[in-house]
Amino acid sequence: MYVVDTHCHAGTSWFEPVEMLLAGMNQSDVQHAVLTQHRGMIDNAYLLESIERFPGRFSAIVGVDVADPNALTTLEQLAKNDGVCGIRLQPGDRSPGSDPLAIWEKACELGLGISVFLVDTVNSADPEFQSLIKGLPADCTVVLEHLCGMYAPRSPGSVVAPYENYKKGLELASRPNTYIKFGGLGEFSERPARLDPQLGFESIPPALEMAYEAFGPKRMMWGSDFPPSAAREGYRNSLTGGVEHPAFKSQEDREWAFGKTAQQAWKLA
Repeated sequence: MYVVDTHCHAGTSWFEPVEMLLAGMNQSDVQHAVLTQHRGMIDNAYLLESIERFPGRFSAIVGVDVADPNALTTLEQLAKNDGVCGIRLQPGDRSPGSDPLAIWEKACELGLGISVFLVDTVNSADPEFQSLIKGLPADCTVVLEHLCGMYAPRSPGSVVAPYENYKKGLELASRPNTYIKFGGLGEFSERPARLDPQLGFESIPPALEMAYEAFGPKRMMWGSDFPPSAAREGYRNSLTGGVEHPAFKSQEDREWAFGKTAQQAWKLA
């Protein structure tokens, strides 16, 4: 099975060098990874350098300073680089000037996907955000990170039933060119007080089942969240926990959710 890791980070001033990620990829038979620019970093030189140093292994979702009056020009220049497939934006990101949605619209115009950084399901349920996403051109790819913000380490309330905000976020599946990223089970499940030799959780919220019902495997994509995932179940378990999850009902489901969806959404070679 061709596996694409759609959400991982690498850098010099924060997180780990790309070689650390590559070691995990090789050990876990992950063929390609989409380096996702981490929050607060707008210098994309390291990501572009990594693409060049390891041909065929990486693509990049870049970051820009959306408040910069030259942000649109910067994004145009970044889009010319081979391997740049998207931009990472937060729900509240707005451009200066007369058109506050200019950066969102420019990404669509350039054919770049938009990876939306969500760390709380409240953000994905917000009516203004929902209106923004639904108002983008129909052919513009939007990817909702961290299961619409069901991200236990930062917002434990997100994983408490009945998941009303999460359900609201999942309604964005009605927009055909919207996708959802999911990570390892440890991203939205409580770590057991006592660990067994094999990966396991005492209780796993039905996040993947709900995402599957809303989006289907052809609009779901796995991302390890390396290296933060090292503080949870680790890189290899982040992958195997998802692959073995019963939400995916067939090998074809897995081939889409762990590879083909990403290839299609991010226009990977």
